[in-house]
Parts: sequence; C-alpha cells; structure tokens
Amino acid sequence: ISMLDASKKALDKAGLTINDIACVIPHQANIRIIEAIADRMKIPMDRFFVNLDRYGNTSAAAVAIALDEANRSGRLKEGDYILMVVFGGGLTWASSVIEW
Repeated sequence: ISMLDASKKALDKAGLTINDIACVIPHQANIRIIEAIADRMKIPMDRFFVNLDRYGNTSAAAVAIALDEANRSGRLKEGDYILMVVFGGGLTWASSVIEW
C-alpha cells in the first residue's frame, strides 16, 4: 500500500472525493515525498499543509504538530474536510478524513 492507496481508502470510506478535501496533512518525512504524492493525487501543493521546513521530520508527532499549526494559523475552517495520511517503518500506513 502507498500513501496514495491509503488516501483513496480513507476517502472511499468517508464517501468523499479528493475535490472535497480542503487540506491534506501528510507525514512530514521530506518534501520530495510530499510533492510526489501531490503530483500523483493531482492536487496542487497549496492544498497541502507543510511545516517540514520549520521542524524537519518529527516522526510520529508530525501530523499532530502540523494539524495544530494549521489550526492556529487559520488555515482550517469549520466544516472543512481534512485528509491526514502517514507512513512508518515496517511498511505501515494510516489515513483518516476528519471534518473540522
């Protein structure tokens, strides 16, 4: 499974399409991975929240930190759908869609 597959599964379970998503918060491993997933999903980078340039790869905390920062910066609005997708060691993946 890939970040793309994990994202599609979460969207399918939520009954949404990528066009419904206001913000994607991916694992912040490196910018090349984030740009590649944006390209494969055909989503402009401005719909991704990236803080990698400020904190680097914060491992398991990456999405939680990014979600908090996106909220505090005013990026998230009530009713927005947010796609969070992560990967880790041992070929582990997780994804979730939440309504803000």
